[in-house]
Amino acid sequence: MLALALSMQNCTQTTKTSSEESVSDTVYYTFEDFRKVEKYDTHAHINAYDTSFIQLAKEDNFRLLALNVNPSSYPTVEHQQDVAVRMVKAFPEQVAWATTFTVANWGTDKWLPQTLDYLKGSFDNGAIGVKVWKNIGMELRDKDGKFVMFDDPRFDPVIDFIEKNNKTLVGHLGEPKNAWLPVDQMTVSGDKSYFSNHPEYHMFLHPEYPSYEDQVNARDKMLEKHPNIRFVGVHLGSLEWSVDELAKRLDKFPNMAVDMAERICHLEYQSIKQRQKVRDFMIKYQDRLIYATDDWVGPDSDPVELKKDIQETRLSDWKYFVTDEEMSVPYFKEKIRGLKLPKEVIDKIYRKNAEKWFPGI
Repeated sequence: MLALALSMQNCTQTTKTSSEESVSDTVYYTFEDFRKVEKYDTHAHINAYDTSFIQLAKEDNFRLLALNVNPSSYPTVEHQQDVAVRMVKAFPEQVAWATTFTVANWGTDKWLPQTLDYLKGSFDNGAIGVKVWKNIGMELRDKDGKFVMFDDPRFDPVIDFIEKNNKTLVGHLGEPKNAWLPVDQMTVSGDKSYFSNHPEYHMFLHPEYPSYEDQVNARDKMLEKHPNIRFVGVHLGSLEWSVDELAKRLDKFPNMAVDMAERICHLEYQSIKQRQKVRDFMIKYQDRLIYATDDWVGPDSDPVELKKDIQETRLSDWKYFVTDEEMSVPYFKEKIRGLKLPKEVIDKIYRKNAEKWFPGI
């Protein structure tokens, strides 16, 4: 598939901006370099012992970070940990993993010791990070029915424990801003599809829930309380809609980086009209951006379809970042032009930042 994709690339050169012309083409990768460059995907969900998923990563020169997570639709966290540990033992050069914790027994004396004990066991089993999920802020409630946000002081001992053990806190907190809009006003098709199929997270339908600003502010308050925690906000830190807003947080919180899982389409959407702004953002914050996909494999996954979908995404993302060609993406009707980022930036986004923000990966 890669060979076919490479052979079909449009080699026509587009007009370069003055900032790009000032740098020799020798500092850029090409589309054809895709498999030559060592890369990480720091946001994958491996919920089945599937070697085809790993083999594809090898073919595409990727190493994977498997994130455990705690939605009700997923296998138990214990099952996810078991799969992750087996994968790491079988493919130590290809896979690392991050654990999570449940909010079972929240509000009781059992929750904190239960959670710390589980995390300690995960760290002993090689977990390099801990993921928290949007159920905190969007599902979890106290006995009085009040939503529990992640700046709640009852989470502080857990965050301190993660920091003390030199692990990375990974946070999916809140949702895309599109979640608070009617479907027909959302900017990208992926969000339109997801929230149509998951009305429980379509916040436009739930005005009684915490607002978008509430979600982002709770995360920011947590970071203010824990200035030394190493934090990676997944999905562009739920600030996917504006590189300006994301830049404000990266300026304020030097201990924060973000992954781009399932949100590259939002960068692409912004670059329809503001390509140079997006490109300048990527270059300025090149030390804080991490490539990721949110690819998922489960016991019922079709290996053929999975490989096709994953590689199409990886190749499209690579083309957007390394070339300045005009391209179409499936998330909106407008055409866009690739950012053509320098090799130094690409190497950080795809490899060096993963190694910096996830020690032990």
